[in-house]
Amino acid sequence: MLRIIVLAKQVPDTTEILVDKVSGTLIRDGVKSIINPDDLAGLEEALRIKDSYGAHVTVLSMGPAQAKQMLTECYAYGADECILLSDRAFAGSDTWATSNALASALKKLHWDLIIAGRQAIDGDTAQVGPQIAEKLNLPQVTYVEKIEEVKPCGLRVNKAWEDSTEVIDVAFPCLITTLSSMNTPRYMNCEDIWTAFDKEVKVWGFNDIDVREDMVGLKASPTNVRRTFNKDVSLKSETFSVSPEEAASKIMDVLTEKQLLV
Repeated sequence: MLRIIVLAKQVPDTTEILVDKVSGTLIRDGVKSIINPDDLAGLEEALRIKDSYGAHVTVLSMGPAQAKQMLTECYAYGADECILLSDRAFAGSDTWATSNALASALKKLHWDLIIAGRQAIDGDTAQVGPQIAEKLNLPQVTYVEKIEEVKPCGLRVNKAWEDSTEVIDVAFPCLITTLSSMNTPRYMNCEDIWTAFDKEVKVWGFNDIDVREDMVGLKASPTNVRRTFNKDVSLKSETFSVSPEEAASKIMDVLTEKQLLV
């Protein structure tokens, strides 16, 4: 049976993000949290493979204790197993340190396919999935917008580029990153919601995975936030009441002035 690991992150609602001015990290306490949309699309793809071909789906996450609520929700969607990496030693990890911890946890598990969301909406770096693939020496396909075919030995997927799509065959074991636009997540059914709260969310701490202390956490993270600020928005604009011919002429003049017209 195919074994799939879905990497999921609990993220703050992006309309409510606050940043600690001293540490440069996100303030998550008291902020509404959701499953990262790209990760939820990955979970849906894993469940579709499970429905069609049979698979064991494990959701792996790293975060504070409150992320157990998100993983219980993953059980309600149809996941078979949920594991949370949670330890004060992991706090403040950037993408490099996070991928170190997750890659170390993945070495303890058995899998054929790892599915990660393209990026988290609280960071927008799109780095963790590819970093994990490199640390586990896995073939990877990023920006997957469709799984075309599941084969005994691998997948055929569509990779999205800015203006085109590339069809790629990738062999198991492998890692793919998924786009939130690739599917519509299913509704949870009543039975799975009812039983989700009886299922165990396994919690692994620093001592449960084979990773060095200098590889995780804020002090081990090479990324530093120097400054955060809100961009000023100007509402000043010039308004003209002219004929269509005059409007076209003014547009041409502005484009020429700004060297946008060749």
